[in-house]
Amino acid sequence: MSETVGFIGLGVMGRPMAKHIAAKGHRLVVHNRSRGAVEDLQRSGALPADSAADVARQSDVVITMVPDTADVEQVLLGEGGVLTTLRRDCVVIDMSSISPVATRRLAAAVADRGSAMLDAPVSGGEIGAINATLSIMVGGPAHALARVKPILECMGPPEKIIHVGEESGSGQICKICNQMAIGGALAGVSEAMAMARKTGVDPSKVREALLGGFAASRVLEVHGERLIKGNFAPGFRARLYQKDLRLATETAAAHGVAVPSAALVSQLINALVASGGGDLDYSAMGTVLFDLAGLE
Repeated sequence: MSETVGFIGLGVMGRPMAKHIAAKGHRLVVHNRSRGAVEDLQRSGALPADSAADVARQSDVVITMVPDTADVEQVLLGEGGVLTTLRRDCVVIDMSSISPVATRRLAAAVADRGSAMLDAPVSGGEIGAINATLSIMVGGPAHALARVKPILECMGPPEKIIHVGEESGSGQICKICNQMAIGGALAGVSEAMAMARKTGVDPSKVREALLGGFAASRVLEVHGERLIKGNFAPGFRARLYQKDLRLATETAAAHGVAVPSAALVSQLINALVASGGGDLDYSAMGTVLFDLAGLE
């Protein structure tokens, strides 16, 4: 018998993710701060809930997809939150990108209610959410993952659902590593595009040539094109990437890991957001380097 899935957080990522779950025939209960997103999901067959607690009351599996650590804490632990009505033997899946330390604390609170929690942040942006091609990085008990994997497969292919570790927070650590690696690559691509432009060489030809060699990467392919065309319609907003890099530097400091590249990228993103670019795609970070080079 199919389990009832609750989904809390129907934003840019959450809405298409939830729609895929409904499309696969799961009974879906949804809640979101804005009513329009709930009504949209109702047209896809989902049932509305009045609160996070109302979602948990009706669900066997509860998924959260909200912006930051404090939001997840409020949804789970706050007044009218999930844990006020969560039944025994349920699974909570947090697919947000939040603090690994907070994740461990939240997982312990869920365990105290007789249920299990997985942290399962994603990579792939809005396009990945729409196309159900997200990479999903999972931390937490393997038995809980085995139970909910068919649900996760609604949002990402099986080969992209990776169990990073049994310890809660493992998925969040992996997501931090993902954002650090992307940031370093994006900085390099942005500098290369700035160099090409400043020296009068066609950056599109430079990108084409680099894609055929060892410098080829998904960042060069996708974000290199964005930088050339100046198309920064958000797939993943800069202000959310700023939050992820803050988590990276905080986690690195807590564990004694030197992350000079991530620190530099964090400052470039801070400059972008401070200049009013927080709702642009995070690849617009390259425009900060363009400005420093005196390029329009």
